[in-house]
Amino acid sequence: MNWRIRALLLTPFLLPAAAFAADGLNAAIGKALFDRFWVQAPSSTAANDGLGPLFNEKSCQSCHSGKALSARIVALPDGTLEPRGLATRLGSADGIPDPVYGRQIQPRAVTGLISEGTVAYALGPKPANPVRITVTPSRGPLDPRTHRGARQAPSLRGIGLLDEVDDKAIEALADPDDMNGDGISGRVRWLTVDGKRVIGRYGWKASAATLEQQTADAFMLDIGLSSPLAPHPSGDCTAAEADCLAAPNGRSPGFDDEEISNQMIGLVTAYLHSLKAPPALSSTPPGAAIFAQAGCAACHVPSLPTRTGGTVAIYSDLLLHDMGPALDDGVGEPGVASSEWRTAPLMTLSVRREADRRYLHDGRAATLDDAIRAHGGEADAARSNYEALSAADRAALIAFLETL
Repeated sequence: MNWRIRALLLTPFLLPAAAFAADGLNAAIGKALFDRFWVQAPSSTAANDGLGPLFNEKSCQSCHSGKALSARIVALPDGTLEPRGLATRLGSADGIPDPVYGRQIQPRAVTGLISEGTVAYALGPKPANPVRITVTPSRGPLDPRTHRGARQAPSLRGIGLLDEVDDKAIEALADPDDMNGDGISGRVRWLTVDGKRVIGRYGWKASAATLEQQTADAFMLDIGLSSPLAPHPSGDCTAAEADCLAAPNGRSPGFDDEEISNQMIGLVTAYLHSLKAPPALSSTPPGAAIFAQAGCAACHVPSLPTRTGGTVAIYSDLLLHDMGPALDDGVGEPGVASSEWRTAPLMTLSVRREADRRYLHDGRAATLDDAIRAHGGEADAARSNYEALSAADRAALIAFLETL
């Protein structure tokens, strides 16, 4: 390892921003934090502790791996799925978390605590059916209003591009009342951050406005690490989990009085911004025109204007759309229906053509064809158009997607 990086990794991350050279050192240190396996507090090294007390994984790279830095979901011969890369979100249709288990089941715990239980995943009888989730809770039953929804770790390649999109471009695409009568009524997810109204653009339901906030929330929810943007040292623990709330935490004055500092969040974000999307092809495949003609580009907008006057090719409008009952798992978020999803960016499909990569929010689809056929709601017309194509045209459309 480069001695400069090693030296910085062994310090408590208190160096000023000016100390970091503009030669990728920020991203290199951020990658080391992304790859780090965290340990429970207290430990002899304050820069490593704060895990849990309840958690899903010990590191970011445990779920985000391979070329696409996304979930690798292994489908076993019996139809079950290995759980690595999948998490189980909990909530009512109107977004109220479970009163005991919170927003997400945490199947692992630090020494001395019991986890929230075990989770098993299985494929439905048809490719378009949702992933079936069996939860065996260890702290009493789930609330009767609580639904369960599988979420797979998305690709991180090119994720920083979402920050660059101009707010006005997103707003211009919104048509919440379907005034143009095309059957598509995408809407902006508005969030309030520090008293300001901002646009959500990250997460399956556009729950974070910036990559920093999304990163901080993932550290807190999945690993149990608090930061100034997510100041919850007990992670997703609720008031009903007194043992979790009473467990030692890794808060430290050297880390903005949290378990990881704002600077550390910034370093990880610098690494994520360094992950480039695949370059565009020099020529446009014939399937691109078929993609547009079928109506897919109405939501998976090929490119959007940036704040600085350029464009970014993300193949999304970053809006929420009602995707119909087939993609409705019953788990809503405040102000977002359980059937609504932010349009998934498609700009990393080419690097996801590895073994064990699956599609849609819960990983139900093994192929792009399966994923398209599972679309409904506002995507009914586009799906029907796709299904009506000749086999050759469908193959051309899929081949085009595999170049993105």
